[in-house]
Amino acid sequence: MTENEIGYKIRGACFSVYNELGPGLLESAYEQALTVELRGMGLLVDNQVAIEVSYKGSSIGTGYRLDLLVEGLVLIELKSVEKLCAVHHKQLLTYLRLSGIKLGYMVNFNTDKLAENMIRYANKL
Repeated sequence: MTENEIGYKIRGACFSVYNELGPGLLESAYEQALTVELRGMGLLVDNQVAIEVSYKGSSIGTGYRLDLLVEGLVLIELKSVEKLCAVHHKQLLTYLRLSGIKLGYMVNFNTDKLAENMIRYANKL
């Protein structure tokens, strides 16, 4: 399955979770629900995947975690905030760069318009 095919399934799963739960819950609730939905589609989903960060060839730890990694190919960064800020987008782009993953989605469930708060990012490798 390609990244784009996985992305299509991710979008459908996000809408299913949103339609069932609605806005206003904690990010952790959406993470668990989305995991259930994606696994129900037969996809491999890893939660809270540590990212190894290095600086000038030296490891400086794994203090950062990807919310969801689907099929080892697509990253999902989840939010439940009133409004996505520029720093949220920069965070996802940094995660893509550090992990070497080509495709990522930023999804903010705390909204009245999920389609406008589900943003696709492609890593320029």
